[in-house]
Amino acid sequence: MEDLGLLLIRVMVGIVFMFYGSQKLFGLFGGHGIKGTGGWFESIGVKPGVPAAVLSGLGEFLSGILFIIGLFLPLAAAIITIIMAGAIVKVHGSKGFANGAGGYEYNLMLIVVAIGMALVGPGAFALGL
Repeated sequence: MEDLGLLLIRVMVGIVFMFYGSQKLFGLFGGHGIKGTGGWFESIGVKPGVPAAVLSGLGEFLSGILFIIGLFLPLAAAIITIIMAGAIVKVHGSKGFANGAGGYEYNLMLIVVAIGMALVGPGAFALGL
């Protein structure tokens, strides 16, 4: 049952990151695509915005895939941690803890889950490594 639980966590976290990566890279699910995200990145002081949007989008999308299949999980967790830490520093940190107020609660939870998964391992239902 533990392996099934790990699979469920991996799939959900992976879907979340593929979703956000798809918004940045392809403009799917209400996203603004690379140019729109790049412009927003520039507006919050992340420059150059378009390359940052590409890196962030690829990082989210690819780490989501790696999480789902359970391959190179420590690498995927590191990418997730870096991206979420950046979101806390640039956007959510100044708004306090509560997610409802735009705070960093959700970002921190994703960091903890990603690191926890890297420490525990992907479980039996994974490609491993």
